[in-house]
Amino acid sequence: MNQEDLKIILNEVQQGAIDVETAIAKLKWLPFDQLVEANIDSHRELRTGQPEVIYGAGKSSTQLLEIIGGLQSSNSDILVTRLDSEPAQVIAQSFEGFVYYESARVGINFVRDALTPLRNNLGTVAIISAGTSDQSVAEEAALTAWVMGAEVERVHDVGVAGLHRLQTARPALERADCIVVVAGMEGALASVIGGLTDKPVIATPTSVGYGASFSGIAALLGMLNSCASGVTVVNIDNGFGAGSAAAKIARLIAKERASGPKESDLKASSNQRDNIPEEETVVVKTK
Repeated sequence: MNQEDLKIILNEVQQGAIDVETAIAKLKWLPFDQLVEANIDSHRELRTGQPEVIYGAGKSSTQLLEIIGGLQSSNSDILVTRLDSEPAQVIAQSFEGFVYYESARVGINFVRDALTPLRNNLGTVAIISAGTSDQSVAEEAALTAWVMGAEVERVHDVGVAGLHRLQTARPALERADCIVVVAGMEGALASVIGGLTDKPVIATPTSVGYGASFSGIAALLGMLNSCASGVTVVNIDNGFGAGSAAAKIARLIAKERASGPKESDLKASSNQRDNIPEEETVVVKTK
């Protein structure tokens, strides 16, 4: 954050040149904190509701330590994805609140003593995985949604090869505001669940499978070609993308549920019914 820009905005508020709401709007777009090897988007949470997340792959331990240290001042839990165990051990020695989840390759630096996210109860996300081999991607999605504030329910190993096992997932499907389906091979589980629920489904293909699965391309294409409505698809092995999107959807639903129906919404719905256009008859003349 540029301190001079901040001073200008605060002085404008003090002098009455702009109001508080205008100042907030300007603060949302202040650029970033410049570090030695990275630029931190410190206002991402203010704009989007979700803080900046660190992609760990390809970064050195030194770079990761610098970025995590720079994000500490944001008072948000810090999520690091695709993090290997070796740099995770280095980070844990420097940050007391850091916890590493090896199967998901995810690290979380908690800003409080209690090892729980700062925000919670922002809707419910169900994570449904087809097989045990898909579980690392499913857990990346689950931890992401959890850090973003959603309550998370996990149902593992209910793929279509033993479809009767899906019965165990029905309570989670009913409670969820949004559902993430994680599957490799042919990716059929997303279509099955999409046809069983009225909830939005985020399909997540994994690179699990034999040669003709083409490292997840078969599952990706199968999910993209789903005949079930309400199914959307993220990239191969992108548990983070699925968990992040699901948390946003769940948060909006929870917010709407908490506020209840507004009188203006009810009036608008009534007006829409009253203003339905009459059916037009098209006459086709033939010679």
